[in-house]
Amino acid sequence: MGRSGARSARRPSGLSAPGAPDRVFGMPERGTPPDTHEEEPRKGRFSRLRSAVGGRSVAGQVFLLQVVIVLLLVVAAVVALVLQVRYDTTQEARHRSVAVAEAFANAPGTREALESPDPTAVLQPRAEAAREATGVDFIVVMNTDGVRYTHPKPDRIGKTFVGNIEPALAGGVVVEEITGTIGPLVQAVVPIKDPDGKVVGLVSAGVTKATVGGTADRQLPLLLTAAAVALALSTAGTALVSKRLLRQTHGLGPHEMTRMYEHHDAVLHAVREGVIIVGGEGKLLLANDEAHRLLDLPENAEGRRVLDLGLASDTAELLDSGRMATDEVHLVADRLLAVNQRPTYLRGRPSGSVATLRDSTELRALSGRAEEARERLNMLYDAGVGIGTSLDVTRTAEELAELAVPRFADFATVDLFDAVLGGGQPEAVTLLRRTAFSGIRKDAPLYPVGEQIRFVDSSPQARALSDGHAVVEPRLQAAPGWRAQDLERSAQVVEFGIHSLIAVPLRAGALVLGVVSFWRSQKGEPFDGEEVALAEELVARAAVSIDNARRYTREHSMAVTLQRSLLPRSLPEQNALDIAYRYLPAQAGVGGDWFDVLPLSGARVALVVGDVVGHGLHAAATMGRLRTAVHNFSALDLPPDELLALLDELVARIDQDEAQEGDSAPVTGATCLYAVYDPVSRRCTVARAGHPPPALVRPDGTVEFPDVPAGPPLGLGGLPFESAELELAEDSRLVLYTDGLVEDREHDIDEGLELLRVALTRAGHSPEETCQAVLEDRLPARPSDDIALLVARTRALGPAQVAEWQVPSDPAAVAQVRSAVTRTLEEWGLEELSFTTELILSELVTNAIRYGGEPIRVRMLRDRTLICEVFDSSSTSPHLRYAAMTDEGGRGLFLVAQLAERWGTRYLPAGKVIWAEQPLP
Repeated sequence: MGRSGARSARRPSGLSAPGAPDRVFGMPERGTPPDTHEEEPRKGRFSRLRSAVGGRSVAGQVFLLQVVIVLLLVVAAVVALVLQVRYDTTQEARHRSVAVAEAFANAPGTREALESPDPTAVLQPRAEAAREATGVDFIVVMNTDGVRYTHPKPDRIGKTFVGNIEPALAGGVVVEEITGTIGPLVQAVVPIKDPDGKVVGLVSAGVTKATVGGTADRQLPLLLTAAAVALALSTAGTALVSKRLLRQTHGLGPHEMTRMYEHHDAVLHAVREGVIIVGGEGKLLLANDEAHRLLDLPENAEGRRVLDLGLASDTAELLDSGRMATDEVHLVADRLLAVNQRPTYLRGRPSGSVATLRDSTELRALSGRAEEARERLNMLYDAGVGIGTSLDVTRTAEELAELAVPRFADFATVDLFDAVLGGGQPEAVTLLRRTAFSGIRKDAPLYPVGEQIRFVDSSPQARALSDGHAVVEPRLQAAPGWRAQDLERSAQVVEFGIHSLIAVPLRAGALVLGVVSFWRSQKGEPFDGEEVALAEELVARAAVSIDNARRYTREHSMAVTLQRSLLPRSLPEQNALDIAYRYLPAQAGVGGDWFDVLPLSGARVALVVGDVVGHGLHAAATMGRLRTAVHNFSALDLPPDELLALLDELVARIDQDEAQEGDSAPVTGATCLYAVYDPVSRRCTVARAGHPPPALVRPDGTVEFPDVPAGPPLGLGGLPFESAELELAEDSRLVLYTDGLVEDREHDIDEGLELLRVALTRAGHSPEETCQAVLEDRLPARPSDDIALLVARTRALGPAQVAEWQVPSDPAAVAQVRSAVTRTLEEWGLEELSFTTELILSELVTNAIRYGGEPIRVRMLRDRTLICEVFDSSSTSPHLRYAAMTDEGGRGLFLVAQLAERWGTRYLPAGKVIWAEQPLP
C-alpha cells in the first residue's frame, strides 16, 4: 500500500512512477531539457551515491551511523588486543623465568660448583651460556646470604641480590616484578638443595620490562593491520545494507514522505470498509469515514478511549483488548459487522491494533440461527459434564432441572417412581414422586417437591410414559387432557402465565424411570419441533446418569444392609470391661472394618478389631466370614497368637478358592487385632496381624502405645504370630481402632498416632466420652475409609469375689474341697447353689485326681455367674459320653453338663482348666 500510495501521490504533479530514479532522488521535476535524457543512467547512479553518503535520506543517515559504530568497535577491539598481548607476554616472561631458574638450579654441577673454592669461575660461563640460549636477560647464582656469584654485568658479582629471597630460603619459589640493577624486570628465585633437602644456594632468572614491551610492540602492526581490514569489511557491509535500504525507500526525503502519507490518508477515507487504529492504551488514534458511519462515532472520537465512545459492550471490549479476530460478527444497532483485528508492534513491543469493519447485515438471520444452535450445543455439552456429578438419584434429578432453567425453559420438574429413589426397578403401577423442581420463580402453582402424583391417562405426562416419546402441549389453556389432571391447580397454572409444556419420559434402555416436564411462561411462542428434539436429547443424557445413580443406590443399600447384619447388634453382657464403640462407614461406600466383644470362660473377655481392604459387597462379605471364624475359634479358648494363626490359614484357603474361580480379588489385605483380658489377674494378652497397635490410657491420663509385635497381614502364611502380655491397672482404657482413624492422604500413620495420642489425652474418663472426643478431634469431613473405634475401661474381680484352693492328689481331699466350697458360698450368700456346686466340683476334682496330674487347683469366681474351675497339669481332654447300664463310671461329665449352664475346657501352657458356669439366683 505504501508503494502504491507513493506512486499515486506523484502522478498528479507530473512525476513518473517510483521506479524512475531521476524523479525519486531529487532531480528537477519540471523543465528538464530533452537532451538530458541520455544522461539519466549516469546521473541516477550519481544521485544514489550522493544520497547514500550525504545523510539527506534515511539510507544515508543509517550508513553514517553504522560506520561510526563500526569504527568505535574496531578501536575498542584494538585497545583490548594490545592490553591482552602485553598481559600475555608478561605472564610468559614469568613462566620462562621460573623454568630457566629451576633448570639451572637442578643442572648437574651447579650444587658442586657452590662448594668449589671459586664458584664464580665455574658458574659465570655456564650462566651466560644458558642466558643466551634461553632468551632471558639474566641468570644470577647466589649463596644463602644473597651474595651474587654470577651476573651479566661482571661488576655486579659479589654484591647483594636485589629482591625477596626469604621464601626461596624456605624451599619455595619466588616470582616478582621489581626494579633491579638493570631496570624494571620480572624475576624468579628458586632454591638449590643438597641431597638432604637443605638449601645451599639460590638461582634467579628474569626478563626486563623492555624486553616484554618490545614483544608487544612487535605484534602491534599486525593488530593494526587486522583492525584496518575489519573496518574495511564492516564499512563495505554497511554500504551494502544502506544500498538495499536506499533501494527499498526509493530515496524519499521528508517532502516525499509527507506527500505519500497524504495519499494514504486520502485512500483510507475513500475505501468502503471501516478502518480503526487503536493505541496501546486503548485510545482511538484513527477512524476513517466508513468506520464513523458504521459505528456512529462522535466527531471528537479520536484521542478518546474506545470504552468511552458508547459502543456495544462486546464491540468495545474487542477493540480495547487488541486481540486477534477474524470475521468476528458483532451486532451494532441494526447492522451486523464482520470485524477483523490484528495487533501492531513497534520496536518489538505491542503498540496497539488495527481493525477493519465490514457491513454483513444480510447475514443477520443466519447469525441468529447459528447463535441459537451454538447455545443448544453448549447446553448439551454442559449436560454431559454437569449432570451426574454424584451417584445420588435426587441430586442428579436436581442437576437436570437446574440446567434447563432458564436456558431452555422457565420451569422444569422431574418426577420419578418411588422404587427408583430407593434403587429398585421402576413399576408402572406405582406412584411417581416429585423429585426436583427449578424455576425462574419459586411461587409457581405446580406440585411441590416430595409430593406423590398419579397422572391421569389423558395428561401429557401419562401419554409420554405409556408411548415412550415426548409429548408437547403448545397451548395449555386449550388442552382438556392436561386440565383433567387437576382442574383447580390447572387453572392456577394458566393464570400464573405458564402456557406451553413438553413432557419427556426418562428412559434408560427398556426401563422408564419417570418423566420430565418443561414449562414456558415468559417467551410468548410455544415450544416448537426443534425444541422438542432438544428436550429429548437433554433428558436422554440425564437418564443415563439417573440410572447409574439408581444402580449405585441399590448396590450401596445391599452392601449397607449386609454390613449392618454382620456387625454386632449389641454388646454382650459381661463385668470385666466397660465398653463403648463407634462405627462410621466411608463416604464412598461400605467397607470391611469390623469389631467384636466376645465373653470367654473364667470371666475373661476377648476384644477383636479387623479390617478388610477395599469397599463394596465383596469386602463386607469377607468381613462377615472372618467375624464368624473368630467367633468359632474363640470358643476353643485359644491364645491370641494361635487364633490369628488359624485365621491366617483360613484366609489363605479363601484366597486359594477364589483364585481358582477367577472372579474375586484376594483378601490378603485383611488385618486383625485380638486381645484377651482377664479381670482376676488384670492381664491382657494381645496379638496383631498387620493391624495398628492399641492405645492404652492409664488411670492418671497418660497415653502410650504398647509394644505389640506386628505380625504380617492375614493370608500371607508361613510366618508365626507373637503376642504381648500387658498388666492393666483398674480403670485403664484400652483403645482399639482401624487405620481409617490414624491414616489418610494428608497424614502418615506415625503422624496419625501422635494426633490420636493428643486426642486421648484430652478425652474424658468414661469410654463414651473417649469415643466422642476422639471422633470430634480426628474424624475427617469426608472419610475415605471406614472407621471402627472400640474403647474398653478395665474392671477387676477383687479378692472377695475369688476363692482358690490347692488340692492334693488324694481322693480323700474331695470332702475337704466340698466343705470349703460350702463355707465360701455361705459367705457369698449363695447357699442355694451349695448342692449343685459341691456335686460339680466333686466330679471335676475326682477326674483331675484320677486322670490328671499334680498340681491340682480349684478356683471359684463370683461374677455374673458362679464359675467353678479345676486345673491340673495334664493336657488330656475329657469327653462327654453316655454310660451303659453296666458301666461303673462315665457319668461325671454328664452330670456336670446337666447341672451347669455352660462348661468346657481351656488349655494352658502347663496343663488345662475344666470350667463350669451356673446362673446366680
